[in-house]
Amino acid sequence: MFGITFSQKIRKHIFFRPLLIVNLVQKKLSPMDIPVSEALNIDATVAIKQLVDNVETVIRGKRKQIEMVVTCLLAGGHILMEDNPGTGKTVLARTLAQCISGEREGEHVVFKRIQFTPDLLPMDLIGSHIFDDANKEFIFKKGPLFCNVLLADEINRASPKVQSALLEAMAEQQITSGDTTLKLERMFFTIATQNPVEMEGTYPLPAAQLDRFYMKIYFGYVDEATELNIYREYLDIARNLIELTQVLSMKDILDLQAQAGAVFVHDEIVRAVSNIVRQTREHQDISLGASTRSGIAFLKCLRAYALVQGRTYVIEDDVKDIARAVLDHRLIYRNKDGKQKALESIINKEADRLAKLKLY
Repeated sequence: MFGITFSQKIRKHIFFRPLLIVNLVQKKLSPMDIPVSEALNIDATVAIKQLVDNVETVIRGKRKQIEMVVTCLLAGGHILMEDNPGTGKTVLARTLAQCISGEREGEHVVFKRIQFTPDLLPMDLIGSHIFDDANKEFIFKKGPLFCNVLLADEINRASPKVQSALLEAMAEQQITSGDTTLKLERMFFTIATQNPVEMEGTYPLPAAQLDRFYMKIYFGYVDEATELNIYREYLDIARNLIELTQVLSMKDILDLQAQAGAVFVHDEIVRAVSNIVRQTREHQDISLGASTRSGIAFLKCLRAYALVQGRTYVIEDDVKDIARAVLDHRLIYRNKDGKQKALESIINKEADRLAKLKLY
């Protein structure tokens, strides 16, 4: 649906080799040295920029956060957003879904919002068997998890039993109800939110579930000028949501996910990821470090982030840009006062090492 004709020149500059993590012997590379794959056939950089730009017409002043959400989507993961109420988390999720068309022309992908509460039951998410009077048999009625973009609002207000039902969906892309196991949609993306205030009556997410989120980001408040413009334009937000252009299809997203998996990663960057992950296990201020699964998620996000930035290869700065978002929520700290310094020191150490190598 992009309407873009590929020339040999475009293909030469923006697409990738299918096997990305290679062992390079301390060699400085030019981007033009990186071979390309003829199998990739859409202009990924233009498509992703259109998506980010489209969402930014509604979510002002939060381009970096939008890019992080799109990064998680293209990496095939899920994202947790934490911040005070009213900062735009819910609107971002809804806007993203509005920008992606579904299987039928003119329709957007299926978007569902679940408000997590203490009395929520697993069947409220996954569905349940009901009796069909007409056919005299039990049939399974699907719950809201059967969608493409899921907003799990205030996820920490639901019981651990409900959280575990969502965990299966996120980890396995399937649900189980009794003896019935059903696959979810091929494109299934969860945007979960939690409120850092009013913690009474909440159920903190266990480490196993936090590890399923590829990233955790914070929204924060916009600057004064942006906030003033938001106040001036707030009457147009509902109109903008209706009139948003569907710039990508669900198939395009799946194609882009495949392309993100083809982004070149220098072996020294792989080594940096490994070093950061291992050092979180050895740091005196961290009682639970990052797992191997965390490192794999880190690499997936690096590939996707490079693509979002319009590149066919990961650079040294990418590691520093996303490391905290990928790792911070997976760690358990001994001393909360030293929380920020512990991970920051590990990241900076590897970032400095990479900078000295001058890979590109």
